[in-house]
Amino acid sequence: EFANIGIVGKNVGTVTDLNGRFNFFVDSKYDNDTILFSIIGYKPFLIKIADFRKTIDNEVLLKEKAYELTEVVIRPKIFEQRTLGVTTKFKKIAAGFKDNILGYECGILMQVKKTAFIKKVNINISYCSYDTIFYRLNIYKVHGKMDFENILREPIYIKMPKEAVKDEIQIDLQSRNIVLEGDFLITLEHVKNLGNGHLYFCAGLIDKTYYRKTSQGKWETASGGISISVIADVEK
Repeated sequence: EFANIGIVGKNVGTVTDLNGRFNFFVDSKYDNDTILFSIIGYKPFLIKIADFRKTIDNEVLLKEKAYELTEVVIRPKIFEQRTLGVTTKFKKIAAGFKDNILGYECGILMQVKKTAFIKKVNINISYCSYDTIFYRLNIYKVHGKMDFENILREPIYIKMPKEAVKDEIQIDLQSRNIVLEGDFLITLEHVKNLGNGHLYFCAGLIDKTYYRKTSQGKWETASGGISISVIADVEK
């Protein structure tokens, strides 16, 4: 369920449903491109589109991914609690999910020079018209310009009825022990068909919003940063 499927670097893709099924149109001009299947906790699968068309049932089996524990070196460090990202609660400037497009995601780059232990994520809402929201929270390590790697080992979903979507949504992540070195990107991803509706976040004029239009698509930036912030213990 909710696996990402798309042409690498192109804005052509989708997300599987609760039963792992998917359906989207791929023009023949993409036959020499590669389609990528991925989801947190499993090894990604790539195949040339022309070859995928030749398969009989278009069924893809993903293998679980084993995570190796890296060496742990304990050193005395001093941490201080900081708030990273965009914190504005000004509702007259807003941006977010205006269409029901599976795989669309947007977020904010958190700038950190050293180690950060993520405790909470805060999202300031401007307007919501959905009866129920269902989104996936993604956390990416920055490897280079527009080069991001999802570091989560299990998916984090945000699900709540409209009446529970207040001005601010707070997600407690302390129990997940998420630690990053350097800059990281936090996004919300539209992974479930919610029907007609909108979800807009408060936004500021200074920062940039990072977004991609669908699964495996090309990352882009837009002026104005949506109001997603992180409370973290950051190394001094």
